[in-house]
Amino acid sequence: MTNKTALKRVMTYVGKYWHFMLLSLLLGIISVAMTIYIPYQIGKAIDLIKGFNDVDFDGITSIAIQLYICIFILFVSQWTMTILNNKITYKIIYDMRLISFRNLTQYPLSFLDNHRPGEIVNIVINDVDTFADGLLMGFSQLFTGLITIIGTLFFMFVINWILALVVLALTPLSLFIAKYISSHTYSMFKKQSEIKAEQTGFVEEMISSLKVVQAYNHTDENLTSFEKINEELEKCSLKATFYSSLVNPTTRFVYALIYALVAVIGAVLCVNSTNFGGIMFSVGMLATFLAYANQYTKPFNEITGVITELQNAIACVARVFALMDEEKEKVNKDAVELSNVQGNIDIDHVYFSYTEKPLIQDFNLHVKSGKKIAIVGPTGCGKTTLINLLMRFYDPNSGEIKVDNISIKEITRESLRTNYGMVLQDIWLKSGTIKENIKMGKTDASDEEIINAAKATHSDSFIRRLPQGYDTIINEDGEGLSQGQKQLLCITRIMLALPPMLILDEATSSIDTRTEIKIQEAFDKLMQGKTSFIVAHRLSTIRNADIILVMNEGNVIESGSHKELIEKDGFYAKLYNSQFEN
Repeated sequence: MTNKTALKRVMTYVGKYWHFMLLSLLLGIISVAMTIYIPYQIGKAIDLIKGFNDVDFDGITSIAIQLYICIFILFVSQWTMTILNNKITYKIIYDMRLISFRNLTQYPLSFLDNHRPGEIVNIVINDVDTFADGLLMGFSQLFTGLITIIGTLFFMFVINWILALVVLALTPLSLFIAKYISSHTYSMFKKQSEIKAEQTGFVEEMISSLKVVQAYNHTDENLTSFEKINEELEKCSLKATFYSSLVNPTTRFVYALIYALVAVIGAVLCVNSTNFGGIMFSVGMLATFLAYANQYTKPFNEITGVITELQNAIACVARVFALMDEEKEKVNKDAVELSNVQGNIDIDHVYFSYTEKPLIQDFNLHVKSGKKIAIVGPTGCGKTTLINLLMRFYDPNSGEIKVDNISIKEITRESLRTNYGMVLQDIWLKSGTIKENIKMGKTDASDEEIINAAKATHSDSFIRRLPQGYDTIINEDGEGLSQGQKQLLCITRIMLALPPMLILDEATSSIDTRTEIKIQEAFDKLMQGKTSFIVAHRLSTIRNADIILVMNEGNVIESGSHKELIEKDGFYAKLYNSQFEN
């Protein structure tokens, strides 16, 4: 995305708050008018001091009162303008973050699978913050700076057009320097932002898997990798900061030369009392002109700083827009709500692959309502992929999946997923109380319903032993709970919801054998009359399934009941018997 395109996109966000912008611009004009008017009055006051015992005190008093009024107006206008600029900036940032987060919830699972979480977090948090800083500087200094330049230049020409030409002639020198430097900083700041995202992703990955890293003694390797990223960031940041920091001192040097030149020429004119440019040049005029010259050059210095900061901000906001523009899940506007589900599932000639390499090929399955379907097979055979297709986390490359004779592409994703109860091997808990985590399955559940669900999954006893029982607060990692206890909470969540269809993907993998037997009894009650898909590595847990699908390399190579498959003495029988070999 180019700078121009990014700026156009930013202006669409700014345009939403045009009334605040208009008021801010009006206050900016008032502020600049007062800033220009004050030196003019000071110059007049100086000229009222003509010599010893020749001072117009009444005139000076009148000017002093005007100055106090002007300073008060200046203070109020700048203070109000700052509040408005902050309001505009953070409303825009609020909008950007909200849209980014909303879009993230609408992206297909493939997007999240192909991006590191830390990188996405960096864009939504850090890049947006950097853009906010640049935008705030732009609002605060850019417009007022431009008005100040125009206003002071006009009054300098009114006072003495030849000195004004001297100032004007030397100004482009600073502009050329600023433009040259800023044009080279954008690419550096863009690279810096990309490396920051990589670093954030690495740190997030390191922290989330710290136990694994330490268990396999990979701390030194990870430290080396981090040092490499950190060193690259250091070099890039130093280079970007160095070039961007050249703008301020170089332009200040040019402005100091302008100020000194104006002071010398103006002093000579005053001493010689020369009527130069058609106007007698007094000491008061010189004081006013020097103040204007300083006011004229100061915004250039600020604007060059703003431009440098905006280069960084635009580089960051371009990444934010790129995230916003990712392709969302396709929505069928004519999709219907799935209700009164019977649970008949039909999978017809489904082909699917994550990459160019085929995974599931010509898959066919017809499941009647209330049947228990177990899916087994070696790692990578397509078991979890089949679950992803059923839940419509991914769509097949070809073929069709139906629920109660309705294609799932014709059903809203929300209603489809609501009718599935899902317990995964990967546990997900949120920060909050035990009760709040269980209620995710049914937000309007009563305390009695929650307790009954917990008793059914044999989790009530350990919950009551916690410090505050069901009101015990846990974090998203479930710190303080064992892996098995966390998985029991996830199972309790489904037990509370009682959905018409179930998916159990290694649902009891972290639970001890004794508890697993009890959970299986609870599951048997839960699955009565419900279509259920069970993915299991422990084949002893799926012996009672109505149909066992044996998958290998994306294909169903065997199917039948446990007894039938054992009698076949095929792939399943060997897989089953291997789990009981010494």
